[in-house]
Amino acid sequence: MTPSREDPKALEHTPTPRLAAPDEAELARLEAPDALPPQEGTGFQGHVVGVGASAGGLEALEQLFEAMPEGTGAAFVVVQHLSPDHKSLMGNLLSRHTRMPVQTVEDAMAIRAETIYLIPPGNLMTVVDGQLRLSPKNPGALSLPIDLFFSSLAREFGDRAIGVILSGTGSDGTRGSVAINDAGGLLLAQDPESAKFDGMPRSIIATGLVDEVLPPDALGARIRDHIQQKPDTQVPPPPRASGELDTGSALEGIFHLLHNHGGVNFRDYKPATVLRRIERRMQVRHVPDFEHYLELLEADSGEVSVLRREILIPVTNFFRDPDAFEVLAERAVDAIVRQASEAHPIRVWVAGMSTGEEAYSVAMLFAEAFERLQRWPDIKIFATDVEQKNVDAASAGTFSEAIMAEVSPERLERFFIKRGSHFVVRPELRQTLVFARHNLVEDPPFTRMDLVCCRNVLIYFLPATQERALRRLQYALAPGGYLFLGTSESLGALGPDFTPVSSKHKLFQMLRSATLPVDTRLSGPPPGGRQGTTRPSRPPAGAAARSRDASAIESAQHALLRDHAPPSILLSDAMELIHIFGDAQRYLHFPSGSITLEVSRLLPSGIVPVAQALLRRAMKSDEPIRSEAGRFQLPDGSAARLRLSARRLDGEDRNAPFLLLSFEAQEEPPAGDGEAPQALDMNAEAMERIHSLEQELAATRESLQATIEELEASNEELQATNEEMMAANEELQSSNEELQSVNEELYTVNAENQEKIQILNRLNADLDSMAKAASIATLFLDESLRITRFTPEVQQIFKIRDGDVGRPIDDFTHSLDYPELMQDLRLSLREGRPCEHEVPSASGRYYLLRILPYTLEGQASRGAVMTLVDITSVRDVARLQAVLDSQAHQVAVLDREGRVQMVNTAWRAYARAHPKDPMGVPEPGEDFLQRCRDGRMEADGAGERMARELQRVLQDRCEGFALEYRQGEGPGAPAFLVHVGKLHHPEGGAIISRLEITDWITRARD
Repeated sequence: MTPSREDPKALEHTPTPRLAAPDEAELARLEAPDALPPQEGTGFQGHVVGVGASAGGLEALEQLFEAMPEGTGAAFVVVQHLSPDHKSLMGNLLSRHTRMPVQTVEDAMAIRAETIYLIPPGNLMTVVDGQLRLSPKNPGALSLPIDLFFSSLAREFGDRAIGVILSGTGSDGTRGSVAINDAGGLLLAQDPESAKFDGMPRSIIATGLVDEVLPPDALGARIRDHIQQKPDTQVPPPPRASGELDTGSALEGIFHLLHNHGGVNFRDYKPATVLRRIERRMQVRHVPDFEHYLELLEADSGEVSVLRREILIPVTNFFRDPDAFEVLAERAVDAIVRQASEAHPIRVWVAGMSTGEEAYSVAMLFAEAFERLQRWPDIKIFATDVEQKNVDAASAGTFSEAIMAEVSPERLERFFIKRGSHFVVRPELRQTLVFARHNLVEDPPFTRMDLVCCRNVLIYFLPATQERALRRLQYALAPGGYLFLGTSESLGALGPDFTPVSSKHKLFQMLRSATLPVDTRLSGPPPGGRQGTTRPSRPPAGAAARSRDASAIESAQHALLRDHAPPSILLSDAMELIHIFGDAQRYLHFPSGSITLEVSRLLPSGIVPVAQALLRRAMKSDEPIRSEAGRFQLPDGSAARLRLSARRLDGEDRNAPFLLLSFEAQEEPPAGDGEAPQALDMNAEAMERIHSLEQELAATRESLQATIEELEASNEELQATNEEMMAANEELQSSNEELQSVNEELYTVNAENQEKIQILNRLNADLDSMAKAASIATLFLDESLRITRFTPEVQQIFKIRDGDVGRPIDDFTHSLDYPELMQDLRLSLREGRPCEHEVPSASGRYYLLRILPYTLEGQASRGAVMTLVDITSVRDVARLQAVLDSQAHQVAVLDREGRVQMVNTAWRAYARAHPKDPMGVPEPGEDFLQRCRDGRMEADGAGERMARELQRVLQDRCEGFALEYRQGEGPGAPAFLVHVGKLHHPEGGAIISRLEITDWITRARD
């Protein structure tokens, strides 16, 4: 029936994580519609996005966070397969593509919104009580960090968990993603076409539970829509516990559509469970109410399949609840194997097996019991589920590498074959199982079962449906058979019919059998056309004549069948009798004891092998199959010459055909006519024949003995070779697994290094461009004073070329007048102190030489960078200033626009000595023409004349002029002589000199 499911328990910090079973409290929470989810008590109340990536995931992560919208309010946790031997550069690389802070997780780190958390190398990570917890990874065991984190994320945050699977190899993340889906969270996958490695995305997509498949740059918008734009889904209160629904409602329409599409009547399920899954799909598809969702289902058959699969909750794993399976093996499986015989082969039914893990687990227990007890009886395990996709997946017997966390290495080696990143069940184990689609509630049960396993299926049914399903399970058991239920299930009203073998692990043994109650909801007559007695209704008017004609036609058909058709029996595909035609009962016998309709128990022993061979061939052929005529002993003691024929009759379901077995009576062969044949000496003939056969037998024995000896020798050689090959194969498989893991880790490291190299190349290009733009001679040296790089300007000073990188600097001559250069370089490298000097060169230019030592990060070695800045023009300016300062009179230099460029010390000293001088000190950059015009010269028209004549000089209309003026009125006013001369320079300008001549005038008067 429904696939069994169990929620994970609290995850332990173990090196090899294992998906554990649910407890009763969790199951009770799932079925209580008004109960608060357990994640409300955690510190962080927003959504948490778990991102799983492996090989090729760096590029996808960069695209994801580059396009991630701001303001989602979610926390992002990135789980990668990282090499424990290499430092991860992921934090540095991702921070270039997002504004969110990127942090490497430390143990017990609290979760905050709008933050990216990275798993550190060599660790496994879970989330507990709103904190990220770390545990060391076991280097000798398979680790599935994405599965482990996703499972804990689903348990902790429920429907606020979002799982994203990006590029990677293998199948890590598949089981954890199923847990997120089961908890009601959102599940996204990268489009495999856009992934460098599509193993992980395709593995999760194959589960059929992914809500959307998108390229990495579109996943961010989908996450934002889920968090911020979820509709206010209008879900009414669940219906009454009886399961009654308003037949006219949209919800009833959804149930009806699901029933028609997949044959599952979800009215038998607990409403809280079903409504929770429907509500989740409505939120994913952004549908506000049941009416609109019904319209979506009617238009999209794919959504119907997704909804049905989600309601069926396909969560399972191998040996779920190991203690329970250990008890099952010790107290039920061993007992069944001991009691088995050739006449009664072992029959097991695993109902609701999901994708087959539980069925294969039971098969492994029986195979181990056979070896342990040294008995190998026939066994047939029937594994059924209501979902055909689950049946197909289980029948394939192919499982991901995630089962290494659930199945011991010994069982993996014995029962599985490793093919790539998957494990395939060995044929000898697969042959013991029969997989079929079966509805536990509506289809007839199997019979005569020694063990029935139905774990965690009944908890999803309404009480009445639970009891009906338990009755069917009880009817399927043989006397003394065992019933194995889930940890949260009980027998209910059937308790007195069973004795508990282990109450804790819900293993029971049946005391007495029961009859199967009639299900009034099942329509149509029983198989074979046998119908129960019904009260005839009054025939309609005018139907009497048609009734008499029909009676006559039926009598004629019976007469024709009796006279011209051979006696026949109609059988089901299980070889059980359904109907008898004609006088076929004379070929059947009904033994005393329990009634059975199996044809091999009803036919005489002489006919059984012929009939079975015919029926097996007829099952595979569309043509009738006939046997040779022969004499058979009949049940009444007489003998008859018969020819048997069999043919297949296909009904509505070709997977369950009917078979028709006919008995054709044959006449005895007539006796021969004519003369009696000559009598033969039978003794002589027999002796001659015996002698000939003895000779042939002796020769055959000799030849056979020689062949046996050769085969024994060859077999020994082959066995030795086979053992060597098996040992080598095991070593190669182990090495291959290790190499695959190392290769995946190295690919991640290589991707990070490639990204870092690109960044360094950009930085190197920026550095080269900056050095060229600055036009400063720069020389880089290592600790041995070897050249590592230099700018083109260095070639004007040192005689080096581009091919001289790597040579010592003291191999080259230079034009600097600096004999202590090499000594200062070595001293600066040794002591780690910078050095700075002004040095001249042979060309007459001056350079500011700086030596700056540096240490490479994470290394003890040092290097030095030497820069030579041309300061010749600076020194020329300084020399000119010194010349001006040596003059006793006041001097100022103007540019072509009349702005002050330089002022000498004498002018400044005069201004300090005569603070009342209105002219003051013209500062560099000031407009001297404006200073003349604003009346500071205080002489009649002197300032304007000064400005006018100065303008002529600046415009190259005269070479210069002299001007005498007084600063104020009266005989004591200071007098000045101003001389202006033109600067003969390409940039133009003028030089002004001012001299106080008051004393000269006074002496001239005296």
